[in-house]
Amino acid sequence: MTQARLVVELPDGPWAADVSREFPAATLRVIAALPGDGPGFALVWITAPDIDAVLDAMKSHPAVTDTSVMDRSDREATVQFETSAPLLQLAAKRSGVPIEMPVEISDGEAIIDVTGAHDRIAELGRQFDELDLEFRVKYVRERLSASGLLTETEQELLLRAIEEGYYDTPRACSLTELADRVGVAKSTCSEALHRAEEIAVKRFVEDLPPQTDDGETGH
Repeated sequence: MTQARLVVELPDGPWAADVSREFPAATLRVIAALPGDGPGFALVWITAPDIDAVLDAMKSHPAVTDTSVMDRSDREATVQFETSAPLLQLAAKRSGVPIEMPVEISDGEAIIDVTGAHDRIAELGRQFDELDLEFRVKYVRERLSASGLLTETEQELLLRAIEEGYYDTPRACSLTELADRVGVAKSTCSEALHRAEEIAVKRFVEDLPPQTDDGETGH
């Protein structure tokens, strides 16, 4: 399984590109999207110093055919909308690679994360080319299944530890109590949990965004 993070330079025309360039201090986070054969439907969370101006620009944009403000405050708003030009979702649909939410857009650039077969992700890049979407690759990496990294015994012990409250704060079950309840020696329990914790923490860190742009490749 391949994971990739891409930064897409949106062309002029789509509402998110035009509005985010008009208001570079604003951040648009698309938190749900449903592409169709024609228009696309989505939910976006907008943060901006002048939220009224951003909403007005969004509502008046020719590519936005309908909007409904679900929630708002002085600097934030959640908006359900319909658009006639969902380019990112169109590329995803053609390539068979779902784009993971949220998609963050600011100043005309969209950061997207995808997970899938390597050839599918390569096809997504070709679809971006066909739609004249410039992009650069932040990273590409292979991701192993978590179930393949832990033995069956380690998986069962980790799940039992969670169930018994070993990882609660405050802890509801000590290591000695957990070992007694699952019927293994305390040392065996400790060693198995330590290995499971090591893998879990390393996987969590792998999913964190890179801290620098070193190694970024262009397209």
